[in-house]
Amino acid sequence: MYKVTLIPGDGVGPEVVDAARKCIEATGVKINWEKVDAGADIMDKYGTPLPDKVIDSIKKNRIALKGPVTTPVGIGFRSVNVALRQKLDLYACLRPCKWYPGVRSRYEGVDLVVVRENTEDVYSGIEFEEGKPETGELINFIYTSTNVKISDDSGISIKPISRRASERIIRFAFDYARKNNRKKVTGIHKANIMKYSDGIFVKVFHEVAREYPNIQSEDKIVDNMCMQLVQKPALYDVLVLPNLYGDIISDLCAGLVGGLGLAPGANIGEEIAVFEATHGSAPKYKGKNKVNPTAMILSGVLMLRHLGEEEKAERLENAVARIIAKGETVTYDLGGTATTSQMAKAIIKSLK
Repeated sequence: MYKVTLIPGDGVGPEVVDAARKCIEATGVKINWEKVDAGADIMDKYGTPLPDKVIDSIKKNRIALKGPVTTPVGIGFRSVNVALRQKLDLYACLRPCKWYPGVRSRYEGVDLVVVRENTEDVYSGIEFEEGKPETGELINFIYTSTNVKISDDSGISIKPISRRASERIIRFAFDYARKNNRKKVTGIHKANIMKYSDGIFVKVFHEVAREYPNIQSEDKIVDNMCMQLVQKPALYDVLVLPNLYGDIISDLCAGLVGGLGLAPGANIGEEIAVFEATHGSAPKYKGKNKVNPTAMILSGVLMLRHLGEEEKAERLENAVARIIAKGETVTYDLGGTATTSQMAKAIIKSLK
């Protein structure tokens, strides 16, 4: 019996998490779910979208299935997702982007894995607000140190890229490739411009790559990589990136395979892992039983694999693939008229 923290989230989170939970349980795996709440819906009750009991539950159980949560834009709490990753040191964000027959897309056969560094870069949250005294001090320091004049009405974000964080995420990508019989790892950066931050990342990438001679390796500049992925995604396999580029590229790759409704995710540390769909909370669809549950269900597949339940994970992924291929009981984004719960029920039936 596994004990797993269950975080329904807000917006469409509770609907897709419920669908995923039922599909996971239908495989026969025995899980004792410990439900805890996070997100915008509990702000009035707890004064925070991330109560301590959420962190405590995940630390205790070491594994969680989490629905999407709403993050305010430009104001308030920075991000539940970012806070979880930093507090629990979930340094590796794993986002497979795989095309399934039956999905309407400009591409077929795409099978990419995005490995995103999760703990630093501009997501570190080191920011200086426009007009604050400390911001002015930083602007003056930069000017006296570099002779570069930043406008006094600027907000400033700091982008740290460390050798330590770069090495462990790059090694994670190569280890993943080796374990899963992947042929190539591509390191993505902007070191031609950011020579002392992205420069560290690409330097460490080549150092680590030399330890894996049986896996092809190459580095690409991020803007060129966007074009390459749109033109010829079949040339790529595992992609490893700093935090911001990983966030952007993972959405691009999701677009290649049919959209965020099909994009699962995992945030993995040394001892703790949190599994969640790549998509957001989509508050306008809350309670409509309309959104595609596939990304959340496939996140459950990743969780089962992490638990060592490979046979059950394979059965569930194959059931999802069969329902998508048939196209009879799928949600609107896949060309069907099924509700979230109807699609989940069809997947469960296909398991048997």
